[in-house]
Amino acid sequence: MKRVQILYKVRELLVSHLEELTLLVSKEQGKSYEEAKGDVLKAKEATEVACSLPSLIQGDSIMDASSGYDTVTYRESLGVFAGMSPFNFPAMIPMGWMTPMCIACGNTIVLKVAGATPLTSLRICELYREAGLPDGVLNVITCDRTVNKELLTNPIIKGVSFVGSTKVGKYVYATAAEAGKRVQALCEAKNHALVLEDAAIDRTAAGIINATFGCAGQRCMALPVVVAQESIADELVAKIKQIALQLKVGPSYEKSTNLGPVYSAAHKQSVIDWINKGIEQGAELVLDGRDIVVEGYEKGFYIGPTILDKVTPEMTVGTFEIFGPVLCIKRVKDFEEGLAVMNANPFANGSVIYTQSGYYAREFARNTHGGMVGINVGIPVPIGFFPFCGHKNSFFGDLHTLGKDGFRFFTETKSVTTHWFDEHEKKATKVSTWDGTI
Repeated sequence: MKRVQILYKVRELLVSHLEELTLLVSKEQGKSYEEAKGDVLKAKEATEVACSLPSLIQGDSIMDASSGYDTVTYRESLGVFAGMSPFNFPAMIPMGWMTPMCIACGNTIVLKVAGATPLTSLRICELYREAGLPDGVLNVITCDRTVNKELLTNPIIKGVSFVGSTKVGKYVYATAAEAGKRVQALCEAKNHALVLEDAAIDRTAAGIINATFGCAGQRCMALPVVVAQESIADELVAKIKQIALQLKVGPSYEKSTNLGPVYSAAHKQSVIDWINKGIEQGAELVLDGRDIVVEGYEKGFYIGPTILDKVTPEMTVGTFEIFGPVLCIKRVKDFEEGLAVMNANPFANGSVIYTQSGYYAREFARNTHGGMVGINVGIPVPIGFFPFCGHKNSFFGDLHTLGKDGFRFFTETKSVTTHWFDEHEKKATKVSTWDGTI
């Protein structure tokens, strides 16, 4: 209970420092004000989930599981965990997905935060100390990648929670697992949304705009691909373009900004290279954000909303993660073709369908490969009481982050079977093969 009481205080400190933390996220990462605020609130939400530990971590018991034998299971902490977080959510991922649940379960954590965006995590670390967390429980480091091997192989570390690219995630999973550690590696995505002809076009387009261009497309639950039924594709693309043109691109800390910069010059060039590749591969450029310039911030890392239409399966721009404000449109005849196109993708974090048909919504939910499914929900990230559950090349491991999976990842099960001898059994000289448990 002491750990949970500290986390309650952390939760209150996150609320009282919300404005400060929002501006810090915005300035160091580039999110717009509302997006940065959401980043911090998601860290608060995960902390609230961790506060529910006493009820979610309870074990099981059976009296007289076998005659005279009682069995109880407990969940126990393991020791030291390592967390490796990316640049794009400096509050939610390290201080939401990783830290609160790890500490609530009785472990300590060495948290390697992204060198590009360390300030938010360091500030929240100070709030943990203010809440009464003892020194040595939460340890934030900001070193480069050379420390990774040590975290993955050091025998003191019992488990690793990683968020980042699929290439690195596979390495983390293989290396840490070989060293006998439990691993959860959350990796890249290329989420698709299937839009059927019965969809509410205006609301659907608004949802796509938010899901695609929010956070400048730098989130693994972004919506970079729309699979549109041919009968409404032209109308849908025109509506998306109309709304996209109204987005204000500007500095992240101005509250009127809708679309902030990407996080670095190198990443900006990577996104532009992907747009160029899509055009070279034959995609139709509907909206071009490559040359956008924000007055007063001419050297900023800005990319405007970009739309590539008539993207076909062989075009890599529609297959691999770009991590920028780029939307690819794939056109299909019907539901069945659309589902097949979506399931052919090697990533499966989220998948979405926009429809008014209960039948197609149900069929989609049952048959899509995506781990987090949205029915008319563009960003189908569940609240923290449920797991963040990517599939295929979007996740490597057994237990996902958050939800009951999260508590299980940071603990291990112990089973205790008890039997007390009566006066007659005290004198017994023989014991059955299974010691009476059968």
